[in-house]
Amino acid sequence: MTAVPSSQLPLPILPGAWLGMLGGGQLGRMFCFEAQAMGYRVLVLDPDAHSPAGAVADRHLRAAYDDAAALDEMARVCRAVTTEFENVPAPTLARLARDCLVAPGASAVAIAQDRIAEKRFIQTAGQRVAPHAVIESDADLDDAVIAPLLPGVLKVARLGYDGKGQVRVSTPAQARAAFIEMGRVPCVLEQFLDLDFEVSVVCARGHDGRTASFPVVENVHRAGILAVTTAPSPRADASQVAAAREAALTIADMLGYVGVLCVEFFVLRDGSLVVNEMAPRPHNSGHYSIEACVVSQFEQQVRALAGLPLSSGHQHSPAVMLNLLGDVWFDEEGQLRAPRWTEVLAIEGAKLHLYGKADPRRGRKMGHITCVGPTVEAARNAAIRAAEVLGLPRPA
Repeated sequence: MTAVPSSQLPLPILPGAWLGMLGGGQLGRMFCFEAQAMGYRVLVLDPDAHSPAGAVADRHLRAAYDDAAALDEMARVCRAVTTEFENVPAPTLARLARDCLVAPGASAVAIAQDRIAEKRFIQTAGQRVAPHAVIESDADLDDAVIAPLLPGVLKVARLGYDGKGQVRVSTPAQARAAFIEMGRVPCVLEQFLDLDFEVSVVCARGHDGRTASFPVVENVHRAGILAVTTAPSPRADASQVAAAREAALTIADMLGYVGVLCVEFFVLRDGSLVVNEMAPRPHNSGHYSIEACVVSQFEQQVRALAGLPLSSGHQHSPAVMLNLLGDVWFDEEGQLRAPRWTEVLAIEGAKLHLYGKADPRRGRKMGHITCVGPTVEAARNAAIRAAEVLGLPRPA
C-alpha cells in the first residue's frame, strides 16, 4: 500500500472506523469496550489465542508483534493504532507509522521501555528522580559508587514490571550477587527513600497538543504490585496535587506524547515529590475512572487516538479500587474455589470487573473491584467490607 505520513492523515477519525490495539491483555480489553461503545471497530494483534482483548475485539489477529505480514494487514485495516503495554517493540510502532496513525509514537515508547533512558529523560524534563547509578558491567559496581546508594533496589533496565526484575540489596556484595543473578543485563541501582506515600497521575495529550488529567490518586503496593488505589488521594495537599499534575503534563509535552500516560510519584516525608516511573498507556491506578469520572481513562485513550476532544477527566464520585490477583481464588488449604462474588455485589457501591482469564494463578491480575460513594469515607468503608469478604488485607 502507499505510505501516508501519519502527520498528514485526516483527523478526527470518526466512529465506524477501525482502530488497532497492539496487545491482548486486560487494558486492551477495556479499550475495546469503550471504543465499541462509541461506535468504533477494533482489531487486536496478539499472539495468544485466549487473550482477554482478543476475546472481545471485532477481529483478533493472532501473530507476533514483529510479524511483517500481520503488521501490514493491521495498517491496511486500521486508521489508527495504539498499544496497551510498553514492551511492544518500538520498531513495530515505527513500521506501522509509515502507513497509519500510531499513538503513542515509537520514540516515546522507547524511552519508557528502558529505565536508564527514562530517568535521563525525566531529569531533562526538570523533574526529580531517586538517587541512582546505572549498572551495565561489573566495573560499575565499585564500592565508592554504590555504597552511598545502599540500602537500595537493583532493577533491570528493560522488561521489569509488577515487582519483577527487582532485588532489594543492602550491601555491595548483595548488589554484585544480584547483578550476576540477573545475567549482568543493564540495570539501575536506586537508593531507598524516606517514603511517606505514593501517588500517580493519569493524563492525556492529543494530536493538537491539548492536555487533560485525571485526579491525583493514592496507591498502596504489596510485593511490588498495586493493591489499592484511593481517588482522590486523601493525603496529598493542594501544592502536591498541583506539582504532580504539572510534572505529568510537562513530561507528556516534552515527549510529544499522544495518548494516555501515567506518571507515578513517591511523596517523601519532607513533602517533596520524586518521579518513580511512567507508563505509556492506561494504568491500573486509573481503573476507578470507569465508575467515578465523566469519562474513563480508556475512553480518553480512544479520544486521544482518534483526534477527538479530550474530556477534562472530572471525577464526580470518590472511589477506592481493589486489585484482584489469582490468590483470591485459593482457599486456606490452597484449593481452587469460586470467590464470594454474591456477597461482594451485595455491598452498595461495589462494581466487579473480571478480565476473562480462565487460569487463576497467584500473583496474576484477574480483575478489580471499584467501590464508589458520596464521600471518600463511604467508598473506603465499602472497600473494607469487600476486602473482608474476599480475605484481602484491610485497605489502608
